[in-house]
Amino acid sequence: MRAVWITMLSVSSLLLIWVVVRNRLSWHWLRSFSLHLVAAAGALYVMNYSGLFPGLYIPLNPVTLGAAVVLGVPGVALMAGIQWLIL
Repeated sequence: MRAVWITMLSVSSLLLIWVVVRNRLSWHWLRSFSLHLVAAAGALYVMNYSGLFPGLYIPLNPVTLGAAVVLGVPGVALMAGIQWLIL
């Protein structure tokens, strides 16, 4: 049964890569997502380690990065506000 799951994962991964390479619009989406991910990680890193907001720490994990990528800079501000209000 394990071989079946590994085969399905491999085939679906190869098909996904093929669709991304074949479709030009996917490159734009992938580039935009990557830039948003780097900007979100940078904003969270600056907020955590710059000392501009003492006592504020938002961990860099997939959930916070995902929220920051989807919501942008207002998402980072929202997470900071939620943490400030709750703690």
